[in-house]
Amino acid sequence: MTTLSVLTYNTLFAGRDGDDDRRARKQIELINDLRPDVFLMQEARHLDAQGSALLYALERDISMRGFLAIAPRTGQHIAIFIREPLRPLSFEVDGAHFHHTLATLKVAVPGGEQPITLISAHLCPNGPDVRRREAAYLTVQAAPDRLTLIAGDFNSASPHDPEPEDWVGLAPHHRARYLSDDLQGIDRSVLAQLEAAGWVDLGHRLDASKAPTVPTGAYRDVEFATMRCDYLLASQALVTKARSYRVIRNDITDAASDHYPVFATFDL
Repeated sequence: MTTLSVLTYNTLFAGRDGDDDRRARKQIELINDLRPDVFLMQEARHLDAQGSALLYALERDISMRGFLAIAPRTGQHIAIFIREPLRPLSFEVDGAHFHHTLATLKVAVPGGEQPITLISAHLCPNGPDVRRREAAYLTVQAAPDRLTLIAGDFNSASPHDPEPEDWVGLAPHHRARYLSDDLQGIDRSVLAQLEAAGWVDLGHRLDASKAPTVPTGAYRDVEFATMRCDYLLASQALVTKARSYRVIRNDITDAASDHYPVFATFDL
């Protein structure tokens, strides 16, 4: 293996609206088209139900092995899926320090000089104070000599991005979730804190368009300003191996979730 492809996706309740699984089927279609080596999934809701029947079904449908992190308070689980020949070395779950939970999977890459640590994150939607506390537990993972990737939904704006054009039009009870400490603009402190620790925002580095990841076409005027909300953050050692990054926007992703998925590749 010389190229590692990574997909991160907040799937909005695992693509299910009650018993309606049409969005989930569209998401599976997308994953099978992309065939990522790693799939970091947020909002893996109900994948643990009935003896993890939905988890096993998803593993079968996308031909990947899944590792599920239970969110004990919210039910918004997190999962990491890997494809052979990646080999799992360890898996850790932190449901104590995060509003939802955190999933960390260390994998061996055939031919690689060292393992890669993959972290799937979904930070608290309720306010930057909580997200900054969560980010503090991620800063220590940014050792510059290790191959580490954090990806997921950070519910935060980037210090590199302008104020969303539709920010002032967002309903006040949603805008309050993203307000900076001055209660005026959108908060950028969470990503700034992570970058200060050494994490590198691949979207900022590799995507000149700064394509937004929320909201999707089917979920306009719901709860998001138009912004980057989903990120891939690489350690200093890993960022030198990053080769491509793109937000996947098409007819499928316009309606399959309220977030657009993000896809990146690395040369190892």
